[in-house]
Amino acid sequence: MLNREGDTYLYLQISEVIKSRIMAELSPGDLVISEAGIQREFKVARTTARRAIRVLRNQGFVHTRQGEGTFVSAPDARGRPADPQTPIYQLIAEEIRKRIKAGELAPRQAIPSEIGLVRQYGVARETVRRAVTLLREQGWVCSVPHRGSYVAPQESWPSK
Repeated sequence: MLNREGDTYLYLQISEVIKSRIMAELSPGDLVISEAGIQREFKVARTTARRAIRVLRNQGFVHTRQGEGTFVSAPDARGRPADPQTPIYQLIAEEIRKRIKAGELAPRQAIPSEIGLVRQYGVARETVRRAVTLLREQGWVCSVPHRGSYVAPQESWPSK
């Protein structure tokens, strides 16, 4: 139950309620309550609902795919959500790097398109561009003008 008279913002209280539902009832990839659902259930304004979802997204508990909804994120290797201090472009780059190392994306194969990554992660194009730039700087990806970005040859990968 929300404490509308307390000293904690409603959106923070709502995010805690949703977080506890995620931990108790939902699995990675499950759809999370929508902004409209939050508005109806908690009887709050749309901006309050958006702020609650933003808190969960910043904490790494959920991710949003434009036009599809908000979903429970997979936890990191320690079983916790991603560090909220880590910029999203670094998280995206890390996921792509893991796919390359696992062989899902082979050397000289195109990585997912910019628009595909924008849709997958529900982020701005600039965020995706920063992720690809980071991968390029690290040696995981190379860009071919007017063609796109590709997994770099294995001999170019960092030795880490």
